[in-house]
Amino acid sequence: MTAAAQTDLHTVRDFIRYAVSRFGAAGLFFGHGSDNAWDEAVYLTLHTLHLPLDRLEPFLDARLLAHEREALLDIYNRRCQERLPAAYLTREAWLGEHRFYVDERVIVPRSFIAELLEDRLAPWIDDPDEVVSALDLCTGSGCLAILAALVFPEAEVDAVDLSPDALAVAERNIADYHLGDRIQLIRSDAFAQLQGRRYDLILSNPPYVDAESVAALPPEYRHEPEMALGSGEDGLDFTRVILREAKKHLNPEGLLVVEIGHNRAVLEEAFPDLPFTWVETAAGGDYVFLLSAADLPE
Repeated sequence: MTAAAQTDLHTVRDFIRYAVSRFGAAGLFFGHGSDNAWDEAVYLTLHTLHLPLDRLEPFLDARLLAHEREALLDIYNRRCQERLPAAYLTREAWLGEHRFYVDERVIVPRSFIAELLEDRLAPWIDDPDEVVSALDLCTGSGCLAILAALVFPEAEVDAVDLSPDALAVAERNIADYHLGDRIQLIRSDAFAQLQGRRYDLILSNPPYVDAESVAALPPEYRHEPEMALGSGEDGLDFTRVILREAKKHLNPEGLLVVEIGHNRAVLEEAFPDLPFTWVETAAGGDYVFLLSAADLPE
């Protein structure tokens, strides 16, 4: 099949069509930057050919050189045979216009909190310059810590993770954005190493997949670090820690922002007395909650 493709396919359009067919036949699962075979085929094709990711049309009928055809077939084959998320194949992930290095040491960034940071968490934060301390708990690749530092220019940011591998990736991304003077990496199991530290803002995209869903994850997700996905029987083990500990790490006017996946109903049943504010995102209003320091339990 690969030999025939090398001789019978000629243009970018040919290869994208071929990739979509291959991905469909292989039954791939999407959800690490794209949600369908076409978008993923376009992304992998443009990236591999070192073309602008936002300009497909001018190149659709461009004929490819032999080594370009070989490179495309190789990355399509790896996507189908190894079931690796595209981000692990290209070693990059995008949140809006921001690019981050990723590999199998970290979960592929895809947080809805990044979308909220584009608007500097308005209207819940009136003046971005008044945020002078922030925490990104479960930082992974460091993406939310970096975005927070970019949109809150006066903030010193602590980026916390238990995984030394994840912190190594975060260190690389922080260096790429030249933010080493404002972001401190801390290895900690939740708040354990943060005694005495208080913040104007705490962000967290913690593990939140329940046990039943972890057992049913498609192969693409099983390449990600398990500790970054599962969080107990109902998916709320880590979120419970956050809700128990966050108040003593927030300043009196501080804000807590947490992503919890599909667990809204379970969370509200477990904490019926907490006045969660559910924030509207591109995927709906059930995935990210806000709580002020005053609303958190002692």
